[in-house]
Amino acid sequence: MSQASSGSTFHATTIVSVRHGGQVALAGDGQVTLGSAIMKSDAMKIRRLCEGKVLCGFAGSSADAFALLERFEAKLKDYPSNMPRAATELAKEWRLDRALRRLEAMMIVADESHTLLLSGTGDVISPTDGVVAIGSGGNYALAAARSLVKHSQLSAAEIAKESMQVASSIDIYTNDSIIVETLSVDR
Repeated sequence: MSQASSGSTFHATTIVSVRHGGQVALAGDGQVTLGSAIMKSDAMKIRRLCEGKVLCGFAGSSADAFALLERFEAKLKDYPSNMPRAATELAKEWRLDRALRRLEAMMIVADESHTLLLSGTGDVISPTDGVVAIGSGGNYALAAARSLVKHSQLSAAEIAKESMQVASSIDIYTNDSIIVETLSVDR
C-alpha cells in the first residue's frame, strides 16, 4: 500500500504461487483500488520474464512494482541462468539504495526450480512447502492454497486459481478477474 498525493491509499492486489505436481503456478487478480473506489479491474500483475522461463507477480503500489520489475529483469540479464542470484542482488540493491528503499511493493518470482518472495526489507524467502502469497488478500489465498495442496488432487494452476477465488470472496481489494501463468518444474 502507498499514499497517493490526495492522501488516499492504493490497495493493489493479491498474488499466490503454488509449486505442486510437477508445475509451478502464479496467479493474480486484476483489481486496483484507490481509497474506496475500484480504479481498474483487469490489471496484469503477472509477467513472464527471461524468455518465458521466469514468472513474476507483484503487489503494492503499481509504479513501485513496475520499477522493481524492471530492475529484476535487468538482474536476470546479468545472471541469466541463476534466478536466485538475480533475486538476491536485487534485494541487496533494494535494501541499500535510498530511492529503492522507499518503494512499497513485494514480488514473488518463480522458475523451474525455485520460488522466492522478495521484500523491501531485503528479504529473499523460499517457502518450505512451495506455497507463498502476498498482497491484501494474501493470507486468505495462502491458507486456501495450503489446504488444497494437502487435501485435493488439483493441479498447481487449479489450486492457484481456486485460492484466488477464495481470497476474492473475502478481501474487498481482490477481485475474481484472475490470471494464472504456469511453468513445468524439476521434480
